[in-house]
Amino acid sequence: MKRRTLKRALRVGGGAVVSLAACAAVAAGGLDGGARDEPPAAAVMLAASIVALLIASVSARLRFVEPSARAQRVSRLLRAAPALIDVQLGLALAAGNYAVIAATGGAQSPAYPLLYGVIAFSVSFQAAPAAWATVVGAIALEAAAYARGPGGAGAAAAAALHVGFIGASAAAHALFVRGLLRRQRAVRAERLAAEVRALREEARDYRLIAAALGPDSRAPRSRTDQERKLADGAVEALRSSVFYTLGLVQRALGARTTALLWLDATGEQFKIKELVSESDAVTERRVVPVRGPLRAVVRDRTAIALPAVKSSQLPYYELPERPAAFVAVPVMDGPHLRGVLCADRPEPFDDAACELLHGATEQLVRAIESEQVFIAVERSKYELEQFFRASDMLCRALTPEQVMDTAFDAAAAIVDADLMAIALYDRERRRHRIADVRVKPGSGIGTVGIAGLEFRDNAGLASMVVKNKHYLPASGAPRDATTPIFTKKIKLKGVESLLVLPLLCADEAIGTFTLASAERGRFGKDVRDMLGIIANQVAVSLQNAGMYRKMETMATTDGLTGLMNHRTFQERAADMIERAARHGHKVGLLLTDVDHFKKVNDTYGHPVGDEVLRRVAQVLGAAVRKIDVVARYGGEEFVVLLEAVDEAGAVGLADRIRQDVAAQVVDTEKGPLQVTMSFGVAMFPDDADRREDLIERADMALYRAKESGRNRVVTYREFVAARQRRAG
Repeated sequence: MKRRTLKRALRVGGGAVVSLAACAAVAAGGLDGGARDEPPAAAVMLAASIVALLIASVSARLRFVEPSARAQRVSRLLRAAPALIDVQLGLALAAGNYAVIAATGGAQSPAYPLLYGVIAFSVSFQAAPAAWATVVGAIALEAAAYARGPGGAGAAAAAALHVGFIGASAAAHALFVRGLLRRQRAVRAERLAAEVRALREEARDYRLIAAALGPDSRAPRSRTDQERKLADGAVEALRSSVFYTLGLVQRALGARTTALLWLDATGEQFKIKELVSESDAVTERRVVPVRGPLRAVVRDRTAIALPAVKSSQLPYYELPERPAAFVAVPVMDGPHLRGVLCADRPEPFDDAACELLHGATEQLVRAIESEQVFIAVERSKYELEQFFRASDMLCRALTPEQVMDTAFDAAAAIVDADLMAIALYDRERRRHRIADVRVKPGSGIGTVGIAGLEFRDNAGLASMVVKNKHYLPASGAPRDATTPIFTKKIKLKGVESLLVLPLLCADEAIGTFTLASAERGRFGKDVRDMLGIIANQVAVSLQNAGMYRKMETMATTDGLTGLMNHRTFQERAADMIERAARHGHKVGLLLTDVDHFKKVNDTYGHPVGDEVLRRVAQVLGAAVRKIDVVARYGGEEFVVLLEAVDEAGAVGLADRIRQDVAAQVVDTEKGPLQVTMSFGVAMFPDDADRREDLIERADMALYRAKESGRNRVVTYREFVAARQRRAG
């Protein structure tokens, strides 16, 4: 035995011997004179020594570090070190307690209840060796006190009563603590049982049902939900496999406990992944320190088998258990240590047991690898499903906004990006415009000033991608932080992964699709290829959406003036009048036309007439609010719908428009041309409560304006008054 090991063994064993000597001194009556006014010097020294012993014992227990497995194999005394340090503390507590009793009156001491409190504390919170040492020490010291006393039936009864109270207190608290632990475990197990069953059933259903269904049969899930479901299914499958394997190992070895301990990243703690045990002393903690014999397994990465190990040296025991033989085998994943598979039982383990555990670890590693393959396959299948779903959605998108929103959804289903942006390229103007941006909430990538940004061709990645019709950067990561993505003024901070894809349509780049992430390695080859296909589909869909918008514009807009056409006006008028009737608002309708427009066409030609109509349309469009409606009603006639306005407001606007039109000058070959307009005004619901009647009465007012000299505004109310005057 090495000198260092011998020193430590003597130090550990010496503490217990000193505590035992202190108990012997108290039992011999060394403190019996402590209750007198002037206690003997020997009693004072013994009391001081016991106080020092108590302090030293508590300090030693708190600072105690278990010997390594190698040291325990060398010395039996070191194997017993945890028990000896506990015995030292227990005997010191007993000696200290009886020292207080002796110093405060002996058998008549008011400090006797303190003894039962110490017993209760020791049994409830200390390890078994310390608890036993405290109880046995107290009983022995009580018997010694009786032996030193005067004797007699009264003294014997008092001593028996004290001993009975000591034993009853110890037994009651031991039963109470174990019962409380069992009850807490039962309540906790009952509370978690339903949730665990639900989670396991969901995970099992997901693996057995969802994996077998096609993409159209499953409810859409986000990428986060999909990853969580895959993880749940894999964890449940591994738990079942591990539990079954540990159960087989326990039955095959006749083990008391079999446990799979997983090493954390620091190498200083184990996570109890699964545990099968016949003991009630196992811990409920999921994280335990690497200690005792297991530290040697972690350090040397080799199996160990010990003939006898204290339960306090095994981290999966919380309460004291009988010593047992122990075997542990490292779980290796290639060159990496993942954990330890271990077992204990009363009988020693032989080589066959070690071989069995080695086989079990290989089975566990294969199960983990199988789940990794399953997750990879399911993840790939999910990405393909999202790809096909995105393709279908892109085909159905009708507007550029819908296309870009769908493109972002499709890309997010394939890869987790912090920033996505679509820029459109105007080849004639040689300018780029970032049409839409989506930023992941909580992203650290700065995006200030990106949305709506316009920039010319430059040396940035977006311009180079449009020019070369090929994605950049080739590695999927920014090679040089100084190379701009869009412009030099716009800098994205914290970008570790970057991909700028061209939007190709008919071999022409119509824009770019940019994705950025703060995580490295996001855009591998497989992901890049799928995103490239999506980018091509986005380009085609944007072209189709542009054509659809043009067709929609042609169907709803007057080609000459750019205002709404007659059909669209009728639809909007019906909606506005219905809304006004529901909310109790008024609506003003202005019907107007250009005075002597036929003469303009005949004198100046139709091109000049068209220019006059365009000028009028510009004045009308500039005069109204966004909520109002302006349309070309037909020929030289125009109509304006004013929402939530009274008659005075409608007449005032009509008069301003009339003046603005009169101020317009159209240059022609025959000289400058100015035109005027006449207006008829009708109000809903004052003049009519139906759309058709409202238009008809505005037309009557317009006729009155023409009849009374043109270049004026006439309301339907004025028209009615004039008609009544003529009739009278």
